[in-house]
Amino acid sequence: MILAPSDIPAKDRYKIVTATVLPRPIAWVSTQGTNGTPNLAPFSFFTVASSEPLTLLFSCSHKPDGSKKDTWTNAEESGEFVVNLTNQATAAAMNITATTFPHGVSEFDAAGLTPAPCQTVAAPRVAEAPVSFECKLTQIVEVGGNAVIFGAVQMIHISDEIYDGNYVDLAAMQPIGRLAGSGYCRVTDMFEMVRG
Repeated sequence: MILAPSDIPAKDRYKIVTATVLPRPIAWVSTQGTNGTPNLAPFSFFTVASSEPLTLLFSCSHKPDGSKKDTWTNAEESGEFVVNLTNQATAAAMNITATTFPHGVSEFDAAGLTPAPCQTVAAPRVAEAPVSFECKLTQIVEVGGNAVIFGAVQMIHISDEIYDGNYVDLAAMQPIGRLAGSGYCRVTDMFEMVRG
């Protein structure tokens, strides 16, 4: 079957891409509003943009009513955000933060998570996250109804339980990935291939 994206309804395009581009890592992004309220939401359109300078990016869409999501607004207004990584231990809490709460409601409180201070940004990080990247906003590129948000990493918080100063222990980290619909995956089977 050959499909032209322009011939497919947006809902079906979304279903196809999220069911085939996988597993996707999850950026669990924390920001802070101008009123001081912390915000936390997961985004699975996420990756590393560059290792030098270390830069992450995630894509954020509009709310169903057409307004910008709080993450987008907060990052734009404050010029900063934190990308926290989720794992098996934090998966249920991360899922709660995917809920659309009224503006001004803290997802940290709703999910029973601990906001921890950062070194270089005002937004809190998730204390329970195995890894958190403090980011300064470098640019926002609008693609259709989405904002691709880039941030230069200023500081990395990584749990001593998963990092020994040389290597990340994936078995201890227990990362998860996003699939389609309500599906997620664990990293429980790995293999190596040596390049010739």
